[in-house]
Amino acid sequence: MISRRVFSTSALAAVSTFSLSGFAMPARAKSAPVFDPTPQYVRIKKHYQPGEILILPRSYYLYFVTEQRKAIRYGVGVGKAGLEFTGSAIIQRKREWPGWRPTQDMIERSPRIYQRFVDNSYVQPGGPDNPLGARALYLYQNGVDTYFRIHGTTQPETIGTSASNGCIRMLNSHVTDLYQRVPLGTKVTVL
Repeated sequence: MISRRVFSTSALAAVSTFSLSGFAMPARAKSAPVFDPTPQYVRIKKHYQPGEILILPRSYYLYFVTEQRKAIRYGVGVGKAGLEFTGSAIIQRKREWPGWRPTQDMIERSPRIYQRFVDNSYVQPGGPDNPLGARALYLYQNGVDTYFRIHGTTQPETIGTSASNGCIRMLNSHVTDLYQRVPLGTKVTVL
């Protein structure tokens, strides 16, 4: 007499052997590509002009177009839900180690976090502790400051996440590289 354990083990072995010999196994679900913030030269599908910047917030990448269908891809952090910037803008100001002050909306949303800015006009000077990091590219629409920036960060762990108040964050070394490549007047498209 065959015990239940021997029967179950034999049946499983037979199924496994049968499945592997001659029959295709069900396809495994493709896992999402691993996020890599390291700057890389990549091919892009759409026709953007060399010198333009394209940002895809859902994938957490910024593309600086170097030639037709080719770009340098950088990992970024983007705005939290409801605070994201979309559309087109022009870089009309650039600053190394910029000063920073949160917007009035930011102060109202999080008065405890921005307590030192309440009821005054204090601007935090540039430097390694400044939230804008090493460089900032200021986005304008129709000559008006949008208050959205592409900038460095003091929180590198937020790259690859939706954690900002709307700005596009980059690692300081990456924004410094991009800063050197883009002139004033560069078009930025955020999809």
